Amino acid sequence: MEQRSIDAYDLPQRVESYDADMEVMHPNRAKMVEVALEILPIRRESALRALDLGIGTGYFTKKLLERYPNGLVVAVDGAKAMIDLAKERLGVSAGKVDFRLGDFRHLKQLVRGAAIFDVVYSSYALHHLNRNDKQAVIGQSFELLRPAGWFLNADIIVAESPEIEQRLQELRINGIVERAASRDTRFRDALSTRRFLHELEEGDADQPQTLLEDLRILKGAGFRAASVFWLEHREAVCGGQK
Repeated sequence: MEQRSIDAYDLPQRVESYDADMEVMHPNRAKMVEVALEILPIRRESALRALDLGIGTGYFTKKLLERYPNGLVVAVDGAKAMIDLAKERLGVSAGKVDFRLGDFRHLKQLVRGAAIFDVVYSSYALHHLNRNDKQAVIGQSFELLRPAGWFLNADIIVAESPEIEQRLQELRINGIVERAASRDTRFRDALSTRRFLHELEEGDADQPQTLLEDLRILKGAGFRAASVFWLEHREAVCGGQK
């Protein structure tokens, strides 16, 4: 992760449009979070302790606290503007969240003093890390989990084959243009959409891994039975159990 990845999410214009843009660019977000939560074999009345890596606007954490109303969350994010939006989204549930502002590459330091966790989760955040940093963060997550605890990640991946990646990008761009329905000049047509996405991903320093590499990282961190729970084109829900 580079500092510009963090700084990009403290820009007012980026923060204001974030959720609306997610609906256009990542319409599977709701399904991915739903799948991730379904995987957890934890009773809904449990006093779940969870760690959110990159809370963003609080979408995943809100859904988790709706499912586990007795749960408590430690939420890490590098952008104060995003944390402020998450607090607004969560409303009274924000009282169940311990917000930690900082770079989650230094995860163990950031969550110092917190109790051990039942689950560590993340969505649309870890693809900002390079391969080595991702391995390190997931390794730290493993250490912070109780025995049999879960790690779940809903995120972007890249295809193994350049030809397949090109085709998936075409499908992605066509879908964005269709959903935008000419209401947004950034997504007016395939050319403008492709240009916008390129500039966005360059500015955010996106570094998605292949699905196989993500599974290798999970296994390398010590997670047993690292698995894919959902996959469509360039998005996947992966995870494993300690």
